[in-house]
Amino acid sequence: MPTLPRFLTFLTASVLLAAPAFAQAPLPNLKVSDNQRSLVTADGKPFFWLGDTAWELFHRLTREQAIEYLDLRAKQRYNVIQAVALAELEGLTDPNAYGDLPLTNLDPTKPATTPGHDPKNADAYDYWDHVDFIVNEANRRGLYIGFLPTWGSWAPNERKEDTRIVFNEQNAQAFGEFLGKRYRSKGIVWIIGGDRSANGVEAVWRAMARGLAIGVSGKEDYSALLMTFHPRGGMTSSAWFHTDAWLDFNMQQTGHSPQPATSAQKTTWQKIADDYTRTPIKPVLDGEPLYEDHPIGFRAAKENGYSFDAHIRQRAYWHVFAGAFGHTYGHHSVWQMYSPGKRPINGPLLYWNEAIHRPGAAQMQHVRALTESRPMNSRVPDQSLVVDPLKGADYIAATRGDGYAFIYSAQGRTFTANLGKISGANVNAWWFNPRNGAAEKIGTFENKGTREFIPHVHGGLGTDNVLVLDDATKNFPAPGKPFAQ
Repeated sequence: MPTLPRFLTFLTASVLLAAPAFAQAPLPNLKVSDNQRSLVTADGKPFFWLGDTAWELFHRLTREQAIEYLDLRAKQRYNVIQAVALAELEGLTDPNAYGDLPLTNLDPTKPATTPGHDPKNADAYDYWDHVDFIVNEANRRGLYIGFLPTWGSWAPNERKEDTRIVFNEQNAQAFGEFLGKRYRSKGIVWIIGGDRSANGVEAVWRAMARGLAIGVSGKEDYSALLMTFHPRGGMTSSAWFHTDAWLDFNMQQTGHSPQPATSAQKTTWQKIADDYTRTPIKPVLDGEPLYEDHPIGFRAAKENGYSFDAHIRQRAYWHVFAGAFGHTYGHHSVWQMYSPGKRPINGPLLYWNEAIHRPGAAQMQHVRALTESRPMNSRVPDQSLVVDPLKGADYIAATRGDGYAFIYSAQGRTFTANLGKISGANVNAWWFNPRNGAAEKIGTFENKGTREFIPHVHGGLGTDNVLVLDDATKNFPAPGKPFAQ
């Protein structure tokens, strides 16, 4: 084990004690809703997933840095942080912030653990104690961990450049049992996979899923935990595991390319819609869309430039309105926790502690607030609400629920709505601003026929708006304001 000086980077005890107080009660378990479309808490309360991809959180951040990150994301109303135990960026051989590695001799059956967990004792505080610390601090702030046991590069897959494969069917189950047992009482959603195809190696991932279930419950009981699979870019977990009992919801990685990448490809919202309509019914989520400040299509300097907050909002509203039960945000510097001295991956523009304050990160709370301000579990996608939904970056997405409808104009284009699709003789109409969460009532109209709506802010990328139509008898609060589900 490394010697004591590595702990000089820790916060002092007095600083840690001065951190804000948070509830100590365990987070409620999450499960799939009765209609199989979304997630709810154990007592049936709807749960809108607002996630962030912090893949290198366990691997690269110190305790105080993790607290800085978690504090801000909790303030921004995120409720899921997606992080990887055996991280992508040389996570098997490059030590964490305190000089520790996760495995002994690269063996998944031998997690590198030591007795005790005192951070003041270099011989007691190991890699997994640090993961424990971050999981506990996240849970205290109301943040579930979307916990990836490993990045997919360390498991068998089709990529020839992934040469250090440490998993097989036997040790994948053993590693799953270790993790399931260690974190069974925590606020965890298990995400196996990790940016790789499962073609031909499905048995390895099924073994890991089995191990997690055994670790959590003592037997192969998939009802005891919530689990999904993170695929490679442009793919979905349903390609391999849709009918598997352990797969509670489908996760997509719609990726970092233009929308769509080529005319022959489906748009990302069409991919969400495809999983939404599969049988048996399972919830669907975009677990890795285009990141903020990411080179679009990985060709920033030559062709497409970098993404910014307007692109990020588009993906969020398009996908949620297409049927996703929530959304995961990501920033190109934050996923890799880029900092001085670290090798940059694909041209990050900022260090992670600057990037966490980018506008798109803060704006994601508004899609959650809007969705939660109306009956969530009755919501379904419905493009018949729009006479002409347009195409490409102008695409107008629509969804409705019990007594309400949302129509998203991605670039502020004028559109015509088909009324009479929700209950009520009259509808209250509002504009909702995805940039700041402000709502403006624009009138009450007879709920029949068609009506043209012209966004107050319109004219291209960055001028997106949501039209909210409410059954006037429902007396809903202003869009984005709290509503008792």
